[in-house]
Amino acid sequence: MHIEKISEIIAHFIGLFEMTTDEMRLRTNYAEGAGPGADGPALPDQDAFTAAFSSDLQLKDYDPGIIYKSGSYDIEFGPARHFGRVFEESLEKLAAIAGKDIPLPHFGDPTDIVLTDEPELTVFAGPGSAISHVLQVNVLYDDDYLDMTDGVHPLRDTSFVIERLADFSTEAEIFTPFASLHRTDTYDGALKIAEDLESYIQNSKDSGPASPSSGDATHDFSTTAPKNDTVYVNGEETTDIPVLDDFLPDRGLAKLQEEPDDSSTSVEQTDPSGNSLDVTAGANLLVNVASVINTGVIASVTAVMGNYHQIDAISQAFVYSDNDEIASTLHSSGHSADDAGTVAKNIALFEHSTFEASSHADNDAVEPTFPNSWRVSVIDGDVSFVQWIEQYHFVTDNDTMTVTTSGSEATVLTGGNTSINFSSFFGMGMQYDLVIIGGNVLDINSITQISLLYDNDWVRAEDGVDPGADIQTGNNLLWNFASIHNVGTDSPFAAMPDYMAATQKAIEDRDPNMPEGLSFDVNFQGYAGLNVLYITGNLYDMTIIKQVSILGDSDDVTQAASTILENNPDATVTIDTGSNAVVNIAEIVDYDSFGQTTYLAGQLYSDAILIQGGLVEHDTTQPQPAGDRLANEVIAFLDNDDPAGGDCADGVINAGNDFSWSSTHPADVMQAMVA
Repeated sequence: MHIEKISEIIAHFIGLFEMTTDEMRLRTNYAEGAGPGADGPALPDQDAFTAAFSSDLQLKDYDPGIIYKSGSYDIEFGPARHFGRVFEESLEKLAAIAGKDIPLPHFGDPTDIVLTDEPELTVFAGPGSAISHVLQVNVLYDDDYLDMTDGVHPLRDTSFVIERLADFSTEAEIFTPFASLHRTDTYDGALKIAEDLESYIQNSKDSGPASPSSGDATHDFSTTAPKNDTVYVNGEETTDIPVLDDFLPDRGLAKLQEEPDDSSTSVEQTDPSGNSLDVTAGANLLVNVASVINTGVIASVTAVMGNYHQIDAISQAFVYSDNDEIASTLHSSGHSADDAGTVAKNIALFEHSTFEASSHADNDAVEPTFPNSWRVSVIDGDVSFVQWIEQYHFVTDNDTMTVTTSGSEATVLTGGNTSINFSSFFGMGMQYDLVIIGGNVLDINSITQISLLYDNDWVRAEDGVDPGADIQTGNNLLWNFASIHNVGTDSPFAAMPDYMAATQKAIEDRDPNMPEGLSFDVNFQGYAGLNVLYITGNLYDMTIIKQVSILGDSDDVTQAASTILENNPDATVTIDTGSNAVVNIAEIVDYDSFGQTTYLAGQLYSDAILIQGGLVEHDTTQPQPAGDRLANEVIAFLDNDDPAGGDCADGVINAGNDFSWSSTHPADVMQAMVA
């Protein structure tokens, strides 16, 4: 049987015998071969192979533990841990062995060992700067001419009003030395402003402020040590702040209409109309309102490595002329109210307070806790918080009228202009437990207010006029109110502790370990961790507000005798050429700190100054007829040549480097709606 298998293999693969074919496993012809004969020896049957098997292993439960004996050095793969100097010496020996290309026992090639550096401090990006420049300008020319008679009355040249207001502006400069500050966005520019302010304040301390050279000064006050929480009104200390509503004049025809009531009472009038004339040529209202509340960076503890400059300055000035001429006929009537003069007030207030955080009492006596971790944000370079606001009003309302009664109720309103600039800024910064400033701090707050009014009026009467007329030529108001409120450390700045310098160095070196002294600062008791901001450069927090309001309201009103009702002596005539209000209101609330401690390594420069001045001009310029000249507006549209004549009058507004005049919008809002 075994031989047949061998023979078959030879027949199929060697090919020495006749080739046979197997199809579908159906053998058609058996391979030839010799089998054992019948008389041959019988072959013994083969027994199954049973190999001897034995094992000395003991069956146990599954145990994932591995018993491993290391070499001569214990090396941890991955990030290294701090085990002291012994472990560092081991690493040094391993580095020496690796440099000689000697295979390490049990570990193969030295490049398989991963040794990482010590972990660094993770820093985050801090908040950026916030800079805003606001310029608001209102320019209004409202010189009206009205003639209610059939006569001929010449026009009046009012260019002298602008000239006199320009003189008033020059006279007010002595009280407003900071009005010429220019807007800046750079630290060098802010430092230049701080130096100029400090130099002026120091000169005022040494030699005193300058005095006006002309005009009747109602007050000329300056102090380099204004008291906190004290109100200064025209150079005098008071405790109460005057209320604006108590001094606003009655605007007559120009006042806002009252809302109608909801009653069903009929408003129909059946009485015949009377014979009255009510003329309002003044009643102009100019208002500038600016409010800035700035938190900058909210921090309970601040550390300044350089110098700290803190400057607060308020300068206020008003100049006006209210020299009126009223015909003697009207004076003798006894109805004249021209004795209601102009009220002018400069009001200033410096305030200082400490931020009071909300707290709750803990009755359980527990062990005091201190922070053991920190989160650090870094700002590379300078950080600036600048709010620069400038508000201007230039309004002229010089009216020339000839009025008379007409036998009915007649009202004439040629004034009543309202011009308002309003700006409000509220900046809230991010909150940190500690702010470290690597450079200097410039903290500047300045408010400049100028109010100018020219209200010389002429009220004339022709022959035959009934003297029974009510005349109001004064009753004007000039109002400058400024307030600077600092919220910060009430006590003097503290000396810089050593651990603050160590904290700065740790941040610069990216050391993740918080200095031990910082952890036990009493200001951080109860904190689980600290949120720290580090400013590598300087910090300048500057708020500048400048408000200028200029109003020219020189009216010339002539009352003519009525030719319609010659025998009607009961006509009621009311003429008001005053009742103007020029108001400037500015407020700065500056949050310097939200805690009790500010550390300072350099010098502290803290200065404050208050300047208040008022001038009353008794101008006697008389109006002149305009002659045959065309109006300036007509010349501007019809003449291509420059007015080179000697009788031309140009009004120049110097806005410095400001080019925003090209974007001025028309005062008529409907022009844009129908364009």
